[in-house]
Amino acid sequence: MTFGDIIIRQAREADLQALIAMFAADPLGGHGDTTDPEAYPEYARAFAAIAASPDQMLYVAERDGDVVGTFQTIVTTSLNARGSSAMIIEAVQTRADMRGQGIGAQMIEFAIAEAKSRGVRLVQLTSNAVRKDAHRFYERLGFKPSHLGFKMALK
Repeated sequence: MTFGDIIIRQAREADLQALIAMFAADPLGGHGDTTDPEAYPEYARAFAAIAASPDQMLYVAERDGDVVGTFQTIVTTSLNARGSSAMIIEAVQTRADMRGQGIGAQMIEFAIAEAKSRGVRLVQLTSNAVRKDAHRFYERLGFKPSHLGFKMALK
């Protein structure tokens, strides 16, 4: 899908280096992302697992052939809410030098349109508690801070 000069498309394995660099450059993420070549096989395994899943999609936003943003969607179905499905938007990232240009909003709008086309009842996402600018961004797009999330690191 094209938004002006931004193309949103499914990620390809050839995009991995650009995606890894984007995550590694994020000072707030704290996920241990790195451009160290020794870590590449871990990213490649994750990419393959996402690509193999019918319920997950990894997307990139591209401008003039350069990857400038990314996000992932996961559709999950549960018994509550009468067995309906929800879409989780995960790993939303816009390249630092491209922020403030509407790319993030275009990616989220794309994800919402995909959810609607799949008949999903709810779109949800989480955001690191320290990302206050991101929280304001998501609220401007219509998201409500409705739940409190909990995590437990296992590694």
